[in-house]
Amino acid sequence: MSDIIHLLPDYLANQIAAGEVVQRPSSVVKELLENAIDARATSVQLIVKEAGKQLVQVVDNGIGMSETDARMCFERHATSKIKSTEDLFRIRTMGFRGEAMASIGAVAQVELKTKPHGAETGTRLLVEGSTVAAQEPAAIAAGTSIAVKNLFYNVPARRNFLKTNAVEMRHILDEFQRVALAYPEVAFTLHHNEVEIFSLPAGKLSQRIVGVFGNNHKEQMAGCEEETPFMSVRGYIGKPEFAKKTRGEQFFFVNNRFIKSGYLNHAVMTAYEGLLPKDSHPFYVLFIDIEPERIDINVHPTKTEIKFEDEKTVYAIVHAAVKKSLGTHNIAPSLDFQSDVNFAPLQPIRMPHGGEGFEKEGTFPGFKVPSSPKKANVNGWEQLYEPLRNGQSVQQEEERITSPSGMGLLDDTFAAPMTTSSKTLQVHHKYLLVQVKSGVMIIDQQAAQERILYEKYMASLQKKMVTSQALLFPQTIELSPADAALVKELRAEFQELGFQFEDFGGNTIILNAIPADVQAANEKELLEELIEQYKNNLATLKLDKRENLARAMAKRLASKLQPRMSDLEMNSLVDKLFGCEVPNYTPGGQKTLVIMELGQLHELFLKG
Repeated sequence: MSDIIHLLPDYLANQIAAGEVVQRPSSVVKELLENAIDARATSVQLIVKEAGKQLVQVVDNGIGMSETDARMCFERHATSKIKSTEDLFRIRTMGFRGEAMASIGAVAQVELKTKPHGAETGTRLLVEGSTVAAQEPAAIAAGTSIAVKNLFYNVPARRNFLKTNAVEMRHILDEFQRVALAYPEVAFTLHHNEVEIFSLPAGKLSQRIVGVFGNNHKEQMAGCEEETPFMSVRGYIGKPEFAKKTRGEQFFFVNNRFIKSGYLNHAVMTAYEGLLPKDSHPFYVLFIDIEPERIDINVHPTKTEIKFEDEKTVYAIVHAAVKKSLGTHNIAPSLDFQSDVNFAPLQPIRMPHGGEGFEKEGTFPGFKVPSSPKKANVNGWEQLYEPLRNGQSVQQEEERITSPSGMGLLDDTFAAPMTTSSKTLQVHHKYLLVQVKSGVMIIDQQAAQERILYEKYMASLQKKMVTSQALLFPQTIELSPADAALVKELRAEFQELGFQFEDFGGNTIILNAIPADVQAANEKELLEELIEQYKNNLATLKLDKRENLARAMAKRLASKLQPRMSDLEMNSLVDKLFGCEVPNYTPGGQKTLVIMELGQLHELFLKG
C-alpha cells in the first residue's frame, strides 16, 4: 500500500488557519488594532473602504519593526509576545499566538510599512497569498502602517459569504468600540470611505464612554471601584432609570481584554435586583484586573472567552462592587432595620398535580397545544367562539355540540362560554379572564397583543401595503455610529413598516413619518428601543431581516399599549387573538393563554 499522508503546502495550511482567525473584515480590524496596542502606540488610525472588503488600514505610532521582523511577522507561529510555556500563563498582551498576520497574508493583498524609532529608513513589504511579492527600503514616519486590500481575493467562496456593507460595517464598529473603550489613554480615529466616523482624543474612561456612545451617557453613569488582594474592579455602571428593555452597551474587560460572560453578567444583574423595571438591562463598562496566572485566555480563537481559576470569587467581588456603587450613589434604597417586620405573609396558592401549572396537553379539542411554538391546526378556535359573536344560546350550542355534525369539535373537557352574557374580565390590567365550559381561560394581555401585532406586521411586509402618519414636527434623531449603520441597512424594511426618514449627515436622521397605528409620542425612544430589540434578536436568533424587524416592532409596541381596556377592547383582543395563525404563543415562544379547569378550581377549595 502506498503512503497517503503528506504535508500540506504552506499556502493551503495558512488558508485553513485563516478560516478561524479571519472570518470577516472585522476580524482583520480586531487583529490589527490589537497589534497596534501591543506596539505601545499612543495614536491609532483605522481607515476602511467598502466596509473593509476593499481596504482595511491601520496606522500607528508604535515602536515599529526592523527589516527582519517585518518579514518574520508573516510566518506562522512567529511572535514576540511569548518564548516559553510559562509565558502562556503570564500574558498581558492582546496577541500571543503568532497566527494573525500569517492568516491575513494568506487571504489578502497586504502592504506593510514600518520603521523603528531612531532608524534612518524603514521597510516596505508586499505580501499576496502568503507569498512575499516585494521588499524594499522606504522613507516613512516612525511606527507601522498595514493596509489589507481585497480580502478573500483568492478564496472567492469565502468572499461570497460576506454580508452587505452595512452589516460588515456594524461588525467593524463593534470591534473598534471595544478596543477604544479598553484603551482610553490612546487616541483613535476611524474613517469609512473617506468620511470621519470617530475622532476620539486620549483621555479618561468617562470621556471615552461619552465619545463612543454620545453625550446622553453623561448623566447616567455611576463610578464603580473595588480593590481586593485577589482582583480589582473599576469602571462605570448605568443608573436604573436609564436601563433599556434589551441588552444595550454592556462590556466586560479582563486585563483590558474584551470578554463575553453570561456568568459575570448575572452577577451584575443580581446586584440590580429590585431596582430595574421588568425585563430591563443596565449599561455597564467594567474592567477586571487579575493576575494572569489565575485565568486562561487560550480557550477560543477569538479570545473573547476565558476561564477563571476561581470563578465564584470573581462573581462575588463583581456583585459586591456593583452593589456598593449603587449604594454609594444613593441609587439603591436604604433598609430600615428598626421597623417591625414580624408579620405572617400570605402563602401563595399551590396548584395540585405537582404544581405544573394550568395547561395540559390535549386540553384543546381539535387543537393540540404544541410543546414548542410551531404552526398548528387552529380551525377549532374560531368555531369555539362563534356563540359569542352570533348571540347563539347555550341550548342551541349544546345541541350543535352533541349532534353528529358537531362531534370532534368539543368534548366534556372544553366547551363554549357558559352564557351569552359572559363578559371578559381584566385582572390587574395584565390578564383577561374568559369563562368557558371546562373552566376559565386566562389570557396574557401583553403577550396576546404581541402575537396580533407580529402577524399584522408580517402581513404588511409581505404585501408591502402600509400606511404612515406624517409627524407635525419632524424629529431629528442622533444615533450611535453602529445604530446609524443598522438603520441605513434596514431602510427598505423600515419604510415597508411605515417609517419615513432621511439622512441629515453623520449619524443623524430626520424622522418624517411613523406607522399609522403607532401613537405619535416619544418617536426617538421608540426607534431606539426598536433598534435595541432588533440587535438582541440578531444576537440570539437566526432570522431574516423582515421577520426580525416584525418581531422587534411587535414586542416594543405591545409593551407600550395602554394596560386598562374597555369591554369592547377586551372582546376585540380575544377575537383578534383567535384569528391569528398561532394564537397560543408569542413569536418568541411565550404562552399567550392557559386553561384552568373546573376540576382544578374544585381542588383549590377542597371540593371532591
